[in-house]
Amino acid sequence: METQRPDPVERMLAERACERIVVELVHRLDLGEPSAVAELFTPDGVWEWPDGDRLVVGREALARYFGGRPADRLSRRLVTNVRVDVLTPDTAEATSYLTTFRVDGHRGELLPAGPPVQVGHYQDAFERRDGGWLLARRTLHLAFGGATPRVS
Repeated sequence: METQRPDPVERMLAERACERIVVELVHRLDLGEPSAVAELFTPDGVWEWPDGDRLVVGREALARYFGGRPADRLSRRLVTNVRVDVLTPDTAEATSYLTTFRVDGHRGELLPAGPPVQVGHYQDAFERRDGGWLLARRTLHLAFGGATPRVS
């Protein structure tokens, strides 16, 4: 059976669309509306963290999960080394590295820098639906992790 390969321009467009989703997701979490992260997933999309024993399935559940973060949480996520592999014209996979800086109890003041609370990588599966790319599954793998500190 021959693998279905998109032409080079279509492949680059698919890679860029998937990279954009990776970056848009952390933007919405840190600077936008966290519950809007759900719009980047397929209707039956999945977010999982196997080591944290979390599995969230479907847009409504994703909107509740991400929208339920504390209102006084300040976070900044760095996402790097994004590698997208287009598998077919309608499916792709990606791996990206993450570093998360986060505190709870933030009141708007400038805070001294602290160590990251998470370092790891995401493993993503994308699907093209109705002409646009969406996350079908995101799995979080942490190499380093700790509790979210609270500003005193």
